[in-house]
Formats: sequence, C-alpha cells, structure tokens
Amino acid sequence: MTFKSGFVSIVGRPNVGKSTLMNNLVGEKIAIMSDKPQTTRNTIQAVYTDEESQIIFLDTPGIHKPKNKLGEVMVKSAKDAFRNVECIIFVVDDSKTIGKGDSMIIENLRKVDVPVFLVINKIDKLDQKEELFHLIQKYDELEVFDEIIPVSALKGSNLKSIIEVIKKNLKEGPKYFPDDMITDQPERVLVSELIREKVLFYTNEEVPHGIAVEIEKIKQRKQKDIIDISAVIYCERDSHKGIIIGKNGRKLKGIGKSAREDIEFLMGTKVNLQLWVKVKENWRNMQNYIDNFGFNNNEE
Repeated sequence: MTFKSGFVSIVGRPNVGKSTLMNNLVGEKIAIMSDKPQTTRNTIQAVYTDEESQIIFLDTPGIHKPKNKLGEVMVKSAKDAFRNVECIIFVVDDSKTIGKGDSMIIENLRKVDVPVFLVINKIDKLDQKEELFHLIQKYDELEVFDEIIPVSALKGSNLKSIIEVIKKNLKEGPKYFPDDMITDQPERVLVSELIREKVLFYTNEEVPHGIAVEIEKIKQRKQKDIIDISAVIYCERDSHKGIIIGKNGRKLKGIGKSAREDIEFLMGTKVNLQLWVKVKENWRNMQNYIDNFGFNNNEE
C-alpha cells in the first residue's frame, strides 16, 4: 500500500471553530478553545496518523484587520500558512451571508495553486436543510472551492468526509512524525495555552486579548510523582488584574484549579500550579514582549 502524507492549513475568520475542528480531527485537545475571537495566536501543528496516511494540520490564527503589533504577527502567521502545503481548509460558520472578512480571505485563496476545501461549520445551528442548501449554493457559485463539506465540529458530525477528501489529494510521502505523536508543540507552550484558555473562560469581554502567559518554571520533584509549575499571567491594565484575581482571589483560584486539572491530564501526573498576575501596559505593541511570549514574526 502506498503511504501518503502532507501538510494542510486550516484558515478562516476568528471564532468560526478552527481549533475545535482540528482537535476533533486528530482526536485530542491540541489547540485551546473559546467563544472569544482570536483565541489562537500561533500556528499550531497537530498530527493525524492512520495505516495509510499522515496529515499534519496547521491551525492558524483568525485572519482579521490587525489593531496592534500582535495582531500583525497573527495575520502574517495565518497568511504564511497558505504556502508550502498540499491543500487548504477554509472554515466558515453558519452565517447566511458572505461577509467582508470571508470575502477578503476568498480573494487570497483565488491566488493559491493547491486544492481548497470549504468547510461550513456549525451546521447544527441551521434550522432547515434549505438554509444549508442555499449556503452551499452561494459558495459554489464563487468557483473557488474543490469541495464543500458541511460539518459540526463541536458535535463531530461528518468529520470523516474531511479526512477522506484530504487523502484523495495527498501524494506519496514519508511519515514525518511517530505514530503516537499528535503535536510538535513544546510542553511549556501547551501548559501556557491551557492556562490562557481558563483565563478566557473565567473573564469578561474586555480582558482576553490583552493577556499572555509566561511559564517561569516546570520542575519534577525529586522522588515524588508531582510537577511544580509557576506561571505569570500578564495583562495590560490594573483594572484587568483585578478582574483576573477576583474578589478575595476567588477567580484566580478557579482559573488555577481548572488549569491544573487539564495540565494533570496532559502530563499524566499530579501538578502543583502557582499563578501570579502582573501588569505590563501596552505589551501587544512591544516587539520584545511579543518575541518573549513566543509570537514570532521573522521573515524567511
């Protein structure tokens, strides 16, 4: 049997369910999920492997009009993922109309020379089959997409169709990663992202985009099955610090407890997690902090 492999970019506007889709395609939680836009900040790599193929998915930040240096880095990262891949998955949601954001991405997709598959996500939110039919028809008339696949990433419906379509378009290739490897992300990155996910969940609309998490320490205790982790949650305002900590520190305790449970599942051991909150005003426009937090914008 010929073994096939290749790289596949997942692109789309913020908050259309790209991370949820990728996690469910590979069967593990790799990218953090939130109902807040622009949750994903880096291109995250996840690996799907079966007996006949290996697909490396690149989950990209949502393409949007940037408002700061961090936004510029995110958009560049997403657009870079158009290159050096075997095919592209463009994810949209159940919106009845094709908005400006989707139209901008579609115009960029017209210029690529690899197959582009449209995935219409959140179809469980559509009331009638006729609505889905009309939506498919609208996108089909654009003559951009090689395949149009309706799915519900959250409920896991019709995801096998995506894998099958990708496999048809892959060429013979090597196995880039071991069978049991599902991501190339370092442990520190996964831990920091899990903490950031909990901050997104526990805080309100004005805080999320202004936070970053820095892991200061991950250390296994000698002769004990426990790992000590210390991390700093950075925010841009004193008022945001108060929101994250909460009254009598309750919100930060909730963030820590929830993050610790996920980290313990990830690492398969007990974890002692210590969290601090610090203010660094306007860090999203400070290149040194953007670099320190791992958001790279280096030209090739």
